[in-house]
Amino acid sequence: QVQLVESGGGLVQPGGSLRLSCAASGSIFSIYAMGWYRQAPGGKQRELVATITSAGMTNYADSVKGRFTISRDNTKNTVYLQMNSLKPEDTAVYYCNGNYYHLNYWGQGTQVTVSS
Repeated sequence: QVQLVESGGGLVQPGGSLRLSCAASGSIFSIYAMGWYRQAPGGKQRELVATITSAGMTNYADSVKGRFTISRDNTKNTVYLQMNSLKPEDTAVYYCNGNYYHLNYWGQGTQVTVSS
């Protein structure tokens, strides 16, 4: 069992930055592929933002490439999402995900609102 707790969301102006954190507990964090997903308001489907494998390989949605950076610190059991040059369309609830074969865990989500 893995517990994931996100933090760092909030209200930011367009062009601003935020860093999300996801702290994991309960299992061997380093073996998990970790990811950030988001769900925008209005009933939109949850979508992938960025992922990072246990080996540190990263993947990004086209909409965030060059603006967002995912990283992990296995000594702290934490994955981060650095978000720069934020746009109003980045407004969503951001969820942390941990995956290892058939094991799949989600955090409770943290709200990010980009608005002037």
